[in-house]
Amino acid sequence: MAEQLRDQSAVAAAKGGHNGIVEVTDANFDQDVLKSDQPVLVDFWATWCGPCRAIAPIVEELAKDYQGKIKIGKMDVDANSATPMRYRVTGIPTLLVFKGGQVVEQIVGYKPKEAIAQALNKHIG
Repeated sequence: MAEQLRDQSAVAAAKGGHNGIVEVTDANFDQDVLKSDQPVLVDFWATWCGPCRAIAPIVEELAKDYQGKIKIGKMDVDANSATPMRYRVTGIPTLLVFKGGQVVEQIVGYKPKEAIAQALNKHIG
């Protein structure tokens, strides 16, 4: 039951807008990520992925901490295959940071909040 609720909240978070996280899809990727005037962190995830569920609350905290500085998006790799293939996302969770339409950071696997924040701090200001 608790796991089902976590899955639902992960889906709700990804569908977005909740906590300032946007749902990124193959269809809106170019507009929402590549053409963004702010750096964008995209969390590539799937509902069946345990480490993805573990990193989700960290991504939500980062969305709050970096509100107005960095855009945060989540992409469900099961529903969107073109973008993960384009950026050679082979394992999840993968966090990619885009700035000016280019990948400037790649974080693969579960990492603590401080490590992700350190990577983000290099690309703001």
